[in-house]
Amino acid sequence: MRRADRLIKIVHFLRSRHQVVTAKRIAEEFNICTRTVYRDIQDLIDSGVPITGEAGVGYVIDKQYYLPPITFDTDELEAIGLGISMVRQWTDERFAAKADNAFEKIKAVLPATLQGEMKQITTYSMSADTPLPWTVSFSDLREYIRTQRKIRIEYIDEKKQNTSRILLPLALLFFSPVWLLVSWCEKRKDFRHFRLDRIRTLQHCEETFEDEQDKNLQAYLSKEAACQIEFND
Repeated sequence: MRRADRLIKIVHFLRSRHQVVTAKRIAEEFNICTRTVYRDIQDLIDSGVPITGEAGVGYVIDKQYYLPPITFDTDELEAIGLGISMVRQWTDERFAAKADNAFEKIKAVLPATLQGEMKQITTYSMSADTPLPWTVSFSDLREYIRTQRKIRIEYIDEKKQNTSRILLPLALLFFSPVWLLVSWCEKRKDFRHFRLDRIRTLQHCEETFEDEQDKNLQAYLSKEAACQIEFND
């Protein structure tokens, strides 16, 4: 276990106890020596954690103390870093900028004991395939999904035929290197997937749509649970 993870777990361990906890008991819980416990406790106190007590007696933490709402262990930070890297690789500049801003906010509120871990992230996303370019705005499309706004697209299907559709956009799915738009298609009266790189034009309609039980994302997910996704149209 990395030291930063252990410090977080020691705080949780102390909060779960109603009586003074000895250094020996903490050492047994985390399979470390008491000397390490003394050093960890002092580092926590120095970082502002309200722990009282002393060596040879034991320690107690103020039960009103809570870790900041955004607190992660090192593996969680690694996963977040990987996610940010993937957003940079596979979306657009606007969404990548939002991801970078979120990451900066996370780093800003991390306790001092975890700041060093941010410099040791070793998991990244690199593009092995050539991304398939699209001309529609990825971020605008996300906004139409969020605001439940109907869209009109001009699309080239697998047979190189042009088609025009009115869609209820529901979600974006990534199948490297392809992005799929999941929609309810008014022409087909069913769920359909549309490759972003095959959408020639996209316009939003003034009309919005309701979250109808048989046409929403949950209905789509329920239907696809027993089926393999195929590119269609």
